[in-house]
Amino acid sequence: MGDLLSWLFSFFLLVAVLATILYQLMCLADLEYDYVNPYDSASRINRAVVPEFVLHGVLCFLHLVTGHWLMFLICLPYLYYNIKVYADRSHLVDVTEIFNQLPWEKKIRLYKLGYLVILLAFSIFWMVWSIVDE
Repeated sequence: MGDLLSWLFSFFLLVAVLATILYQLMCLADLEYDYVNPYDSASRINRAVVPEFVLHGVLCFLHLVTGHWLMFLICLPYLYYNIKVYADRSHLVDVTEIFNQLPWEKKIRLYKLGYLVILLAFSIFWMVWSIVDE
């Protein structure tokens, strides 16, 4: 039962990280179609970046503590990328350069979205596996 609860918690953490990525993509799309000004879009995206990093760090820590080594190893490259970007202080979107960086920022978030969807599929698989195993 504890394994199932850890997979459920992992699932909800992944959904929360996916929601933050989708929110950031929606802000970038709104900026691209000129629905919102650059300052508002950049401030919305910058407010969502650090919680995304924290949620993913908690997710990796959960996999490490519960002994789900394969999922921990799969989460590790994304965690490394987040730590590297945060350490380089390039995790925030610059208001003055947001239009020049728009295609790159969208591409980064789409790659993150694809990676997280794969993690979500693995998480659902292991959650169902633990239900059937019990």
